Amino acid sequence: MDVRVHGKNMRVADDVADVVLEKIGRASRIFDDGSVADVEFSVMRNPRSAGERIKIEITSHTAGHTVRVQSMAPDEMSATDLAADKFERQLRRLKERLIQRSRNRDHKMLNHPGHRSDEDEDDGPGTIVRTKRFAMRPMTAEEAGLQMEMLGHDFFFFLDAESGKYCVLYHRNDGDLGLIEPE
Repeated sequence: MDVRVHGKNMRVADDVADVVLEKIGRASRIFDDGSVADVEFSVMRNPRSAGERIKIEITSHTAGHTVRVQSMAPDEMSATDLAADKFERQLRRLKERLIQRSRNRDHKMLNHPGHRSDEDEDDGPGTIVRTKRFAMRPMTAEEAGLQMEMLGHDFFFFLDAESGKYCVLYHRNDGDLGLIEPE
């Protein structure tokens, strides 16, 4: 893993940069895919946070996922230690999830309501319990909003008549509607 160390509105000392390279390099042995880890130091000038003056952020795009950790401490070395430990934990969790996902892929049988075993259960957000199929006719975003209101749903998936792309219309927390459309 290539590690890039820089400071935002501050200069990172060479000895601190060497320690960062060593600690992040040690954590990166979990994924050896040639990715880049961006380490950014910054100084917080808020007098209320005098105990946590130095902030460090580590961002890496590894195995198709973005891993980002942040830590604050009174000095660079303490912040580096905390952030490196968090970064290593995040990488380890990501690798365990990827391994578990690939192991369970062969054993999962979706859309078979009678099939359920203890081996198929994982710690994920949930399981698929129902599948709906319906014909999509092209419509405008305004028509989709009307359909969503009539159905009483929080979101509506539709085929946009103008662009020919699939879009999602949803209720925002502020009461308005949001539209998600592909690039």
